[in-house]
Amino acid sequence: MQQTLNTTLLIIGGGPGGYVAAIRAGQLGIPTVLVEGQALGGTCLNIGCIPSKALIHVAEQFHQTQLHSQYSNLGIKVAPPSLDITQSVAWKDGIVDRLTSGVAALLKKHGVKVIHGWAKILDGKLVEVDGQRIQCEHLLLATGSSSVELPMLPLGGPIISSTQALAPKALPKHLCVVGGGYIGLELGIAYRKLGVEVSVVEARERILPTYDSELTAPVAESIKKLGIKLYLKHSVEGFDAGHQALQVRTGEGELLQLTTDQVLVAVGRKPRTQGFNLESLALKMNGSAVAIDEQCKTSMLNVWAIGDISGEPMLAHRAMAQGEMVAELIAGKSRRFEPAAIAAVCFTDPELVVVGKTPEQVEQAGLDCIVAQFPFAANGRAMTLESKSGFVRVVARRDNHLILGWQAVGVGVSELSSAFAQSLEMGACLEDIAGTIHAHPTLGEAVQEAALRALGHALHL
Repeated sequence: MQQTLNTTLLIIGGGPGGYVAAIRAGQLGIPTVLVEGQALGGTCLNIGCIPSKALIHVAEQFHQTQLHSQYSNLGIKVAPPSLDITQSVAWKDGIVDRLTSGVAALLKKHGVKVIHGWAKILDGKLVEVDGQRIQCEHLLLATGSSSVELPMLPLGGPIISSTQALAPKALPKHLCVVGGGYIGLELGIAYRKLGVEVSVVEARERILPTYDSELTAPVAESIKKLGIKLYLKHSVEGFDAGHQALQVRTGEGELLQLTTDQVLVAVGRKPRTQGFNLESLALKMNGSAVAIDEQCKTSMLNVWAIGDISGEPMLAHRAMAQGEMVAELIAGKSRRFEPAAIAAVCFTDPELVVVGKTPEQVEQAGLDCIVAQFPFAANGRAMTLESKSGFVRVVARRDNHLILGWQAVGVGVSELSSAFAQSLEMGACLEDIAGTIHAHPTLGEAVQEAALRALGHALHL
């Protein structure tokens, strides 16, 4: 029997939340052990955020080269391109390897002991990993989330998850995507730009149903232009392996057979609460997620939970901020997790950003607000990027002009998300943004112009 290892902080899960918590704890001199059953970096670095953005970049470069081979307003002439998907995946994997190696180096630098293996909780202060027992004063749950599976579409063979979609050995001729949310559309658009015929099946009446229709309209237009087929208000019945067909039912009850080589199931994610004996702690739950307070404390003393296991919003940057806070709380600092806003970014074509309150939310709350937007069609930088679609929208109180929310859709708007969030954290008013000199020519000028328009005097519209 191995000797029990003692530590102050034990973290289960080495994703963005877990490894950031460990690094910060190490900086603060807290003895820390991090247990990870797979690769450091979790879903985000290995099979999520980072590899998907790498594949999206490959797809965009290939797509643009194809367009230039046909006709280019820019005067660029190239031969029709070809794609070596094996090399593309290897390039993507190289980025992942560099990032995960960097995480390992940072953990080592700050004295964090990393144990690779699957944790089994014995009680709130004792965990077992492959026969090794670890005693701790504080237990931090950072196990993340897993893809939701559909019983009528069990994974295997032609039925794949986003994990397989991000590491293709060969490209299918036709891909059916089940789910019109951000994961399904990001990958669906990427595959279409790589030359694959793509169909998207969504049970609700429009794509990206968690975003408002005005914001998603440019994405819908782009999807149509790319030739992606949409089957809205269609429910999935199953897969006919004999005929290689996805069976879907229309809203009117008609059964359709969509012939396809592969089916990507992308219907969301759920907190990962199974497989490590979490139920033995009998923690208070919030639906399928572990319930936490404003300090990420669970219902058991000195047991904490951060990131996707604690529910929505399931965002890596939320988990990171929570992990940093928990480490500081354990070190005796005074902290609470009460952000004014957390940006949500969708890397479709064009990109989407939502930070803070939307027009619909303030209306439902009975707040009297100004809503104003500035189109990228009137932004010089957008034109030089061959993009005229999309806009920046601001939501602010009418009485004191306090900004409550930002939304944007357009090329590269993901890079505006930090400025949006910062303005809300600092309690900025319309006058603060309108009075700040924004560099020209940049997409950020549309942010200033949206604020100016809300005040009644946009300069370039």
